[in-house]
Amino acid sequence: MVNIIWMFFIIGGFIFAFINDNVEDVTQALFDSADEAVSLAIGLISIMTFWLGIMKIIEKSGLINLINKALTPLARFLFPGVPIDHPAMNAILMNMSANLLGMGNAATPFGLKAMEHLQELNEKKDTATNAMCTFLAVNTSSLTLVPTAIIGIRSAAGSNEPAEIVGTTVLATFLSSLAAITVDKFLQKVTR
Repeated sequence: MVNIIWMFFIIGGFIFAFINDNVEDVTQALFDSADEAVSLAIGLISIMTFWLGIMKIIEKSGLINLINKALTPLARFLFPGVPIDHPAMNAILMNMSANLLGMGNAATPFGLKAMEHLQELNEKKDTATNAMCTFLAVNTSSLTLVPTAIIGIRSAAGSNEPAEIVGTTVLATFLSSLAAITVDKFLQKVTR
């Protein structure tokens, strides 16, 4: 569907430019945009390599395990039906930790594994459990404290202070997660 929309915009742009006799401007804009895209992609390599290295150090040093322990009380509150020693809880904690550290690529496999283990606890296999809904709500609430990808993009785009977005990201994460958890818990009570 997105491909069709993009194709509509591109063809529509060329038709509009042809009607207004601006085909050269569209062609120039096309090549300029492609040049900027390549520059941005190459600029991202250095910053992403740096952050991935930092995240690997955090993982190898055991800091991620400390973060898991810090998140355990919150996980118990959010997922009361999941036993603390169940593999689902470990996958949930690893997913949340990776997301908080801005490791979206590392968080995805943990998220899939968490859903797989939560399905094992599900008595009605064709209906999502409260824990599954809560996990989905928390994940989609943009759980991030260190937005490494955004910092990388801002750095590649030439920002003087690419990391200045961290403060607003923390605030946005707190508010969006609070809203998601509040709505989730409210709907759980209403639908009982």
